[in-house]
Formats: sequence, C-alpha cells, structure tokens
Amino acid sequence: MKPLNIYKVKGMHCASCASIIERTVGKIEGVKEVSVNTVTEQAKITLSDEKITLDQLNKKITPLGYTLESVETNHDMHAEHLGLGRTQAEKISELSKMRIEVLSALPIAVLSIFVMSWEMLGAYDLVKPMSDVTFEFFHHLLPILATFILVTLGKPYLVGVYRFFRYGKANMDTLIGLGTSVAFIYSFIISAFEESLAPFLDVHYSFYDVTIVVITFVALGKYLEAKAKLKTGDAIQQLIGLQAKTALVIKDGKEVEVPTAEVMVDDVVIVKPGQKIPVDGVVVDGESYVDESMITGEPVPVEKTMGLKVVAGTINTNGSFIFKATKVGSETLLAHIIKMVNEAEASKAPIQALVDKISAIFVPVVLVIAVLAFVAWLYFGIPSLGFSQALVYAITSFVAVLVIACPCALGLATPTAIIVGVGKGAKEGILIKNAEALEILHKADVVVMDKTGTITKGKPELVRVDNFSSETDNELLSILATLESRSEHPISVAITKYAQNNNLALKILSNFEIVKGKGVKGEVDGVKYYAGNSRMVLEEKIDFNFSNIDKETREGKTPIILVRNQQVLAVFYVADEVRIEAKDTIANLHKLGKKVIMLTGDNKNTGEYIAGLVGIDEVVAEVLPQDKLAVIKNLQTEGKIVAMVGDGVNDAPALAQANVGIAMGSGTDVAIESAGITLIGGDIEKVVKAVRLSKITMNGIKQNLFWAFIYNIIGVPIASGLFYPFFGLLLSPIFAGAAMALSSVSVVLNSLRIKTKRI
Repeated sequence: MKPLNIYKVKGMHCASCASIIERTVGKIEGVKEVSVNTVTEQAKITLSDEKITLDQLNKKITPLGYTLESVETNHDMHAEHLGLGRTQAEKISELSKMRIEVLSALPIAVLSIFVMSWEMLGAYDLVKPMSDVTFEFFHHLLPILATFILVTLGKPYLVGVYRFFRYGKANMDTLIGLGTSVAFIYSFIISAFEESLAPFLDVHYSFYDVTIVVITFVALGKYLEAKAKLKTGDAIQQLIGLQAKTALVIKDGKEVEVPTAEVMVDDVVIVKPGQKIPVDGVVVDGESYVDESMITGEPVPVEKTMGLKVVAGTINTNGSFIFKATKVGSETLLAHIIKMVNEAEASKAPIQALVDKISAIFVPVVLVIAVLAFVAWLYFGIPSLGFSQALVYAITSFVAVLVIACPCALGLATPTAIIVGVGKGAKEGILIKNAEALEILHKADVVVMDKTGTITKGKPELVRVDNFSSETDNELLSILATLESRSEHPISVAITKYAQNNNLALKILSNFEIVKGKGVKGEVDGVKYYAGNSRMVLEEKIDFNFSNIDKETREGKTPIILVRNQQVLAVFYVADEVRIEAKDTIANLHKLGKKVIMLTGDNKNTGEYIAGLVGIDEVVAEVLPQDKLAVIKNLQTEGKIVAMVGDGVNDAPALAQANVGIAMGSGTDVAIESAGITLIGGDIEKVVKAVRLSKITMNGIKQNLFWAFIYNIIGVPIASGLFYPFFGLLLSPIFAGAAMALSSVSVVLNSLRIKTKRI
C-alpha cells in the first residue's frame, strides 16, 4: 500500500460515524493520520508502515458496521476509476431503495398520527371520542404496525444499539435505536401485562405511535437529505459528463471511431463541428472556434489554429481540425481538474476541526443527558405526579432527547458547503486544491502579485535594440537568442520566438547557466557572453551609462543587456502588454479591503510604471526568487494574512509560503502544484471571484453551524423537560423526530443556496 490511500467508506451515516472510524483506525499501529468525510463518503489514510493491508484496517471497523473499499485509477474517465467514491448510479439506486422504504412506511405513520390526534382531541371533547370497538381495534393494530416498522425500516437502528452494547461505540443509529426501542419495549410490556399492571400504571398510554412516526420521520429526513446531497456534488458529475465517449482517429489514412479510453499519445484525431474534443492535444491542421466555458468559465469560444492546444471535454463549434494527442485518459487536464475538485471536496476546512471535536463527544454526552432526564423525572416527578405519570414523562423525555440531538446536521454543516463552493468554483474556472485555501482566502489582508504573466499577459515582444558594437542587430540577436534558447522565462521565449520569425539561425551553445533573478550566461561559438538585467552588469563591474535605460524603463520597457569581454554590446528592450482586466481587478480587490503589492524581478522603473497603470499600492522590484519568499515571510511576521498570485517557476516558493497561493492556469506546472487555488485560463479577474466565493462559502458554513447548534441548544433542554415546571412545556418524541429530520435537510438546502450566489 502507498503512504497515502483514499478509500470508499460504506455504512457511514453521520459525523459521529466519521469520528468513530477516525478514532478506531487511528489507533492501529502503522497508521499515521486518518481523515473521513461524511458527505463524500471517503477516507484518507496516511500510513507510516506501508505493510499495513486493507484487510487489517477493515478487521477493526467491520464489526462496527463500516467497510473500506479501495479505488483503482485507470484511463477510464468514469467516477469509479478516478477515486471519486460511489458513482452517481450507485447513489441513485440507493436513493430509489430509500424512497420505496419511506413510501411503504408513510401510510402507517399517517394512520398512527391520525389515531394519536383522535385520542388527543377526543380527550378535550373537540371531536367525538373513539368507541370501545374502535379503540380496541387500534389498540391491537398499532403494536403489529410498530413491530413491522421497527424490524424493517428500523433495523439499522437496532443494529446500532447492539453495536453500542457490544463494542461501546455509539452513533446516530444508536440514539434513534435506543429511543424507539425503549418506547416500544415499554409499550409491549404494557400490552402484554395489561391486567397485572393496570393498578400501577396508566395502561391506556403507550408509545407505539412514537416508534412508528419517529422511525418514519427519520427515514424520510435521511431520504430528503440524500436527495439534496446528490445535488451538492453535481459539479463532479457534470465534469465527468464532458468526456467524449468516442474519438475519430486517423489510422492508415482512414477515419476510425474508437472508444476514448483507447486513444494513445501521438494518435492523430479529427474533430468535426459540434463534437467534443476527446483528449488533450495540439492542432496540426485546420482551424475552428472551441467552446471552453466548462473548463475556463469563459463563455466566448476561443479560436484554435495550428500549434495551439486543445483540451478534452471542450466543444468544437464550427469548422473541422486535426490534432495530435498529447495527454490521454487520467492525464488530461479535464481528468486532473476532476481529481483536484474531488480532493478539495473531500478535504476538511480548519473550522471542521472544532466540529470534529464536538462530534467525538456529542453522542456520549447526549446519552448521559437522556439518562439524567429520565432519572430526574422519576426522582422529582413521583412525589407530585405519581409513579405512573412520572414514568410516562420520563420515557417521553428520554426518547425525545435521544431523537432530537442526533448529530447529522452538525456533520453536514461544513462538508456540504465546501462541496458546493468547490463545485461552483470549478464551473467558474477556479480550481480549488483544498478546503483550507477556500476558508482562508477571504481573510487575506494583502494580495501579492507577480508582474509578468499575472498583471501583464506574459508574452513580451522585442520593441527596440540599442546597438553599441560594430556587429549588425541581427548578428547580435542571433547570439542573444542562442543564449536565451534554454531558458523558459517569458522574456527568453520572446527573444527566441523573434529570432525564429526572422529566420535567424541559432549558434552552438556550451557551458550554459541560468543566474536566478539576473539573467543567463554561456559560451556561443566558444566565446563567453552574459545577457541579463542591470544587476548582473553592476555585479560584473562593467562600465556603462544607465541613463538611457532608466528613460526606457519608465515607459514600461524591460532591458536585456548583452555583454562580451566586459563590454556592453547592445541593450534589447521588450515590452509586455498589461492585461485589459488588470485595472478593474485591482480596483475590486481594493473594494474588498485588500492591499495589493506587486513583486517583480524587473527594473524598478518598469515595475512602478506598470503599477501606476493598474493602481497597485506598492511595488517591490528587482527581486530574486528567494527575495519573493522573504517578502511573503516578512508580511506574515507583521501578522498579515497573505494571498500570493503568480505563474512562473520562480514564483513557486512564494506560492507555497503564502497563506493562500493562487496560480494562473496559463502558467507552469510547478506554480500550479505549489498553489492552493488555480485560475484556469489565466484570467486575473478570477482572483476577485475566488475571494468572493471564499466569503460566500464561509458564510454558508457559519449559517449551517448556527442552525445545527441552535436546534440542539433549544431542543435538548425542552425535550429533557427542563421548562416543564415553569411553562408546562414538554416536547413529544414525534416532534423531536420531525425537528431532527428538518435540521439536516435545512443545512443541506442552505448549502445549495451557494450555487445561486453571484461571484
């Protein structure tokens, strides 16, 4: 087994279930860390001993009613092969089974409520009381119906009671099972020994209706909750649905339709109008416009011509083109997005830690409260009410406390909101790596942005050459392009591309070296050259007048100085166009109360010029990669929560250090892997959307937790009978069951509201 394993979990119903699994598996020697998500039904287990087997893990938790199942990943894009827990089909099948069970129990519950209401209203002469024959009929029918409900629909709760007494582990099922079982057993004893107990107890009062209605209400609540939860994860299903089922591959000059899973790297694929692109690739012939909205969140189709990339799941709107497959199956961008979204949904926000601690002790505390309520009613109630009435109230309180205090809503509060928030982000082209990033982002005081590729387009162009040598511009450009050809920096790419476009041949390069934050150096045709910024020239102690450079940099141009034999041969100026949306983005971040700082390895004048164009608060220029990291650390030392936005390899350390790293999706893989959030398509406006999404999601979590706690804070004291001596207020177990079911459903529905919010 690998150090980190993700498993599907079966048999889990609530937060206390997750807590039981985490505590039980966590005690196994060789298990380092366990995290269980109730909503996604997944367990992440980190091992310190790779020899631990799945059977060893299951041996500990199977007796408690839970099972772990491994998930294999292959090239198929279906949910079960991407480690996404149960598939939509499995969940719908279970939902259908729950629906049948609830529909079969509802008529019985309605009948029970009818009988209960008739008896209650008849006692106050509001309706005609039951005749003796009718009373006797229902008196014998209700025990049969209650038995049927308890052993069918209530079977999981009875098993929960058994496991509690057998293993000492209690969850939601235990609470419901104990409450309804006590109500049933009391009622059965009354029915079986009616004549013998008549002198001591009110044998006309039973709890069969409580057993029937509570179990039915809880089952109905679980059904509605499961139905609502199904909608929380629809972003994953929609992403999976983007995958084309087949592809037209050109083999031996013929078009052959094959399943997408069979497409191999380097296969040549043809895409016709209206078809989905099956795998990632590069266009080799033809042109068209492709709808990438479900990947990037951008509604306008993007032009695709020779040499441009296409990604799986996007739709060809018009025209045909041919592309070569570069990534297939689970390696495509779509598969990567699906996996990251799933991992984010399964991750836990820091706020969940508090909920987990409460959930771990919640059920035992409720059991204690229920027992204390029972004992208190007998102790204080018998002297004033008599034994018979005090016992009825004691059982009523015992059952009501157990039923209303089920921790379902508490367990659903955080993960349902996270799932909806992560899914909404994915639809907007905001890929969230973990729940922690989503929770923290809106709290950020400072947003730090790299310049090139973030505020600017990252596609600089050569705009001017100042030649100080006897060689031609093209000769010097050929030398510079040779030096820059092995660097992936946007400026290096711009120089190399310019040389290619002007048919300038590259020379022989040896002893090449990248000097981080300064430039490059190497031997071209055996002669040593330097190419870099002003810092490199100063450190090499080369005599040069920088006045003209200062003038050009104030206009936003970036200089590349070419040096040979301690002499400046030429200064090449490149300019990188500012993103159209950058100014509005900075303004919107200011409205959200964020300070914006720009970090750049570029010249100070250039940095300040760009900052002035878009309204940035502060510029830190001429920084090396380690300097960017130091800036982030210094801000954090000052007590600031920092979000860092970048796209390059040199941004990776700063992205990792920041409280939240935000990578431009158009940037490097290293930057994306280092970040907690990725903006697919590289649209800087999505930084603002991500902040708003973070705030909306956290508001949803806080609202959920409020409702989850308020139900118990108000409900448990009423159910226990605490207010009965003052107001005559006592909660029926039936209303407790309805309130418990409503609390879970309301939490899920409130999470679903996040979908409707504009970001």
